[in-house]
Amino acid sequence: MVIDRNVTMADLKGTLNAVVEQLYGKGTQTRFRPHHFPFTEPSCELDVQCHKCGGKGCPTCKGEGWIELLGAGMIHPHVLEMAGIDPNEWSGWAFGFGLERTAMRRFKIDDLRLIFENDVRFLEQF
Repeated sequence: MVIDRNVTMADLKGTLNAVVEQLYGKGTQTRFRPHHFPFTEPSCELDVQCHKCGGKGCPTCKGEGWIELLGAGMIHPHVLEMAGIDPNEWSGWAFGFGLERTAMRRFKIDDLRLIFENDVRFLEQF
């Protein structure tokens, strides 16, 4: 979570794109979609282009060409108020990564369910 006097949604998007490029390399394709989270407004989800098909659509990305990576948004003014922070003076943003999805892309895992099956033969690869 970041709280500053003048952070914007554009700052959030730029920061998240920079983080994604550090994780997966320069030029990694991303997209932001509107979403609803109760503690942020506006809110969005960040998707990365599918590592398996390059955006064409495959079973890994359910034919969409994109894989959801995280949710984010501007901290709702009521949340700031409840924390004793004046939302007229301060703003902030928050985001949360899905670690499984991050690992999925990083290690080129085709099926997210493999991570949760607790098969030691699979898990020992990492």
